[in-house]
Amino acid sequence: MDCRNKKSLTGKGEKISMLKLHQIEARDLPDMWFQAVHDILDNGRRFVIDKGSYAGQTRLEYDYFVGTIKYPATEPLLPDIPPSCGIPNPVEEGYIFGGEGYERSYVEYLMTGAKQPGESYTYGERLTRYPVTGDKLSWLKEKNAEIVNVLEPDGNILFEEDGQLYLNQIELAIEIYKKHGYRNNQIILQVGHPTDMLLVDPPCLRHIDTRIQDDGDGPELRFNIYFRSWDLWGGMPANLAGIVELAKYMAGEIGINNNMLRSWTISSKGLHLYSYAEDLAKLRCLRD
Repeated sequence: MDCRNKKSLTGKGEKISMLKLHQIEARDLPDMWFQAVHDILDNGRRFVIDKGSYAGQTRLEYDYFVGTIKYPATEPLLPDIPPSCGIPNPVEEGYIFGGEGYERSYVEYLMTGAKQPGESYTYGERLTRYPVTGDKLSWLKEKNAEIVNVLEPDGNILFEEDGQLYLNQIELAIEIYKKHGYRNNQIILQVGHPTDMLLVDPPCLRHIDTRIQDDGDGPELRFNIYFRSWDLWGGMPANLAGIVELAKYMAGEIGINNNMLRSWTISSKGLHLYSYAEDLAKLRCLRD
């Protein structure tokens, strides 16, 4: 862990407090979660929430967080909670993969375009069912190969419903890697959109940047994941477990072994621990 609290001087001699960059290196997902929970209790900045369902409560939050995970697909994917702690796991397996009591699994939420009543968006809708409009639609219809990758609706990457053309980013990413090779800096799965600032609760996940790299022992599928805001206790383990399943699907389609999902980076300017979870976190970390 590297927690920096540096101060610099402007030309006028005014002191400016620099943000604290918190860095954690972990072996797998449970290790990342435990280290972050343990560390934020000591190094998180406490403030009062002024908006949303937790308004008026406090939470601990990092100024900026960066984590690296060497083997993100190593099982188990969910946190390790010893029975002696006497607390439930923050995430049930049924929530991730489906099961009794869950109408929809998190994997479905992440990888399909289905949206339930009252949802203004889902990650899956943004990733697999994004409407193609405006100039991009015109360029596709014009087959303007100088500006866009010219594709025809195939029912998979591009598909039409009720006269609207939609894009499946996941399938397009797979196709580009298979067709054009691994070394590509363009393949970013985008969740965020400029108009999200109009939403009361915009998506926390903004993008999943991807890279396939071969350092000599075979191609590795690497993800660089950014959340604008991120609930550490329950959100991080659920989100990352689901994203690992997404990566497994992509790897299988591209032809990469699941054990080559390696060297992921995660980051957030708002990784936080809500006050309701602080006592649970202390119990898990054997803290007073």
